[in-house]
Amino acid sequence: MQAILKKLTAGEGTSPAEWQALLECSQPAERQALYKAAYAVKLQTVGPTVYFRGIVELSNICSKDCYYCGIRRSNANVERYQMGEDEIVRDALWAHEHRYGSIVLQAGERQDAAFVDQIERILKRIKAESDGELGITLSLGEQSAEVYRAWFEAGAHRYLLRVETTNPDLYRQLHPATHDFDTRVACLDTLRDVGYQVGTGVMIGLPNQTTADLAQDIRFFRDHDIDMIGMGPYVLHSETPLAQRVDAINPVTQLELGLKMIAVTRLVLRDVNIAATTALQALHPTGREMGLQAGANIIMPNLTDTPYRKDYQLYEGKPCIDEDSTMCRGCLQKRVAGIGETIGLGQWGDSPHYLRRAGGRSLVEGTGADTGTGV
Repeated sequence: MQAILKKLTAGEGTSPAEWQALLECSQPAERQALYKAAYAVKLQTVGPTVYFRGIVELSNICSKDCYYCGIRRSNANVERYQMGEDEIVRDALWAHEHRYGSIVLQAGERQDAAFVDQIERILKRIKAESDGELGITLSLGEQSAEVYRAWFEAGAHRYLLRVETTNPDLYRQLHPATHDFDTRVACLDTLRDVGYQVGTGVMIGLPNQTTADLAQDIRFFRDHDIDMIGMGPYVLHSETPLAQRVDAINPVTQLELGLKMIAVTRLVLRDVNIAATTALQALHPTGREMGLQAGANIIMPNLTDTPYRKDYQLYEGKPCIDEDSTMCRGCLQKRVAGIGETIGLGQWGDSPHYLRRAGGRSLVEGTGADTGTGV
């Protein structure tokens, strides 16, 4: 293990088999050595600054029927909602006023014209009313190249599209036959061609998932030149088909595997952005801080209006659903300060990997903003 860590910290080539060996380390001292090495690489490549991505969960209406997701189309026990445009823009401008460098607009997957046009209008309003200063990430699922391009031209510059697993057989176990793995991967390629910073991610600790699968997920991130990673431990939602096939999950082992996956991904990919996702905190009160100390550098505070939060639960036990945006901001600032890191207020915080890939330019053409050091 020490030999593998030495190669990775030096930036030398390693194999998926070696990554798998790190993911399988089980002794506390081994795990701490892994996290320490990953944190050292984090400091070297992306620094000790944590960037906020304030999430607005604008709708839980979804056309997809994923077997693991609490807002899947077939779950009749969810009260569906769609936030109004003024509400969404107001939440975004709250983020700008409180110096969040970026927001994430997230929703269930839809491709209907009304939804597509609404997102375009919202993007243009946010850009205009924030004087182009607020960075915008979208997490709105599979769309056509034309839609991706229209949203990019309206002001979005990052896009997160999680694949959940890169093992096609496992993917089929998580989705109905109408969901196609190759289509999802093709969307990642389209997003890159359009000009987005491209993000993806996987669930960790799925039924029938192996550490070899997770190592191949990291290889997928590398081979597809991914700029940002949003991944977290699998957490059950009782009203899903997948939960019916699982007796229980062990929160301790799920958390440990999630942290190891963050650490190994940091060591292999080095200069990408990696989120400390809310699912970590669902498993442990300080899970997100643990994620930062294992190599993550992004946190996503919830900006969604409090009355809507209870209806956007992809998994059970989601934290902070009874808080408002101000409470979340204060809590996370204390958490970040408590581990000796700082928050990059007023900065987009684009990944150095993207800046390197794009030749140092990290903005939507024509905005005139340099997002490498500021907004």
